[in-house]
Amino acid sequence: MKKDNSVGLTGLIALTVSSVVGGGIFNLMSDMAKVASVGPVTIALIISGIGMGIFVMCLQNLNEKLPHLDAGIYSYAEEGFGSFVGFLCALGYWLSIFLGNVALGSLAFSALSYFFPVFENGQNIYSVIGASVLLWAMHFLILRGSNFASKINGFITIAKLIPLGIFIICLMVGFKYDLFTQDVWGTITGNFNWSEVMIQVKKSMTYAVWVFVGVEGAIVYSARAKNKKIVGKATILSFTIITSIYLLSTVLSFAVLSQSELAVLSKPAMAQVLESVVGRWGAILINGGVVISATGAWFACTMFAGEILFQGAKDHIFPKFLSKENKNGAPVSGLLISNILVQFFFLSLLINSSAYNFMALLASSTMLIPYFFVSLSQLRLSWKWENKKITRNVILGAISSIYMGYCLYASGFEYLFVTSLLFAPGLLLFIKARKEGDKLLFTKVEKVFAILLTVSALAAVVLIILGNIDISSM
Repeated sequence: MKKDNSVGLTGLIALTVSSVVGGGIFNLMSDMAKVASVGPVTIALIISGIGMGIFVMCLQNLNEKLPHLDAGIYSYAEEGFGSFVGFLCALGYWLSIFLGNVALGSLAFSALSYFFPVFENGQNIYSVIGASVLLWAMHFLILRGSNFASKINGFITIAKLIPLGIFIICLMVGFKYDLFTQDVWGTITGNFNWSEVMIQVKKSMTYAVWVFVGVEGAIVYSARAKNKKIVGKATILSFTIITSIYLLSTVLSFAVLSQSELAVLSKPAMAQVLESVVGRWGAILINGGVVISATGAWFACTMFAGEILFQGAKDHIFPKFLSKENKNGAPVSGLLISNILVQFFFLSLLINSSAYNFMALLASSTMLIPYFFVSLSQLRLSWKWENKKITRNVILGAISSIYMGYCLYASGFEYLFVTSLLFAPGLLLFIKARKEGDKLLFTKVEKVFAILLTVSALAAVVLIILGNIDISSM
């Protein structure tokens, strides 16, 4: 008889907050200061918060209307547009998770170098060895079951929220009004100018989207929730906590250091911001927080990576060998495949100096694919369920679809091409799964889409070879 490995409300919130509030927040103020002043940064964060908030409301609605579906981030897309779109969304989600794990592993050991210089920037041989050891330690902990793993993650979440809370309080105390208001809009005249401000907003939106990736964590683990009714509540509460942390920590930084000072800070920028307010102990606290935060997000996302393959295999959009689980209900095959790939990509840290940024932004662009189709599913299904009337849920689906479509556009064609290069080989998994189920491979529309995806991937290869897309500088 299997143990009870179900996850409660607190566990779901901890999983979601831990997977979202990872490494990005600790350098967000510097990343945004490179392209925008505090006014446009605030607008970008508010737009992103509203956009992701509406997306969360879409997820909550779909979870309530389709309680029989598990791992909703792709199963909702499948309900709206069929197995092939469901597969692409599951694949995009999984790609995003394991690519993000590579970035998180690098960040964790980069922060450790503050205490142990041997790890340098988190991309040398010692960092790769350390990250590899930690990766497989996580692997075997997760094999003990989701409830056991979520309890560990709960402690990690609390431990990393403490330094973030101290950071926000210290910045409130050290708030300098004159500094905060000296160049709010970053325009030539110093006054609000729509065209100049929106250019800054668009540039900073890319960073804002990245830090919100993973907000659907409670939905992904809905199959293992103690009660399906708590999933929507966990998602809303998690989102509220996450948005408050991002807005306060980023905007308040502009009240203790100028935009030009923030823009040139090294990673993690938050450590130097706090050090400027309270002294060296602030840098020690934040660097320790980065280690805990990045490791916690990595741990939570490792759980999600195995789970998405497991649920996909159960729904016959991934090959059946990925549906294997152990006596504790842990997804053995999905977890193993995911972590083998993470281990392989760790090697890229040794040959590409910008591997962290590249992996982080690529993880963001691959995640936008499932976000976009889930939003469209909310729109399409709500239109059908509510007798083709323009209702609240239809409007939510439309706004979320427009927002996610804009984010895809804002990410740039280079990332879209490289993303297609990752998606195209995954078609082999879908083909194998369809053959195992003795089902039609593609409908006519799906076949056209698969051909376009393959052509886009081949074009990406050509553009990379010709130098039109420089991966090392992305």
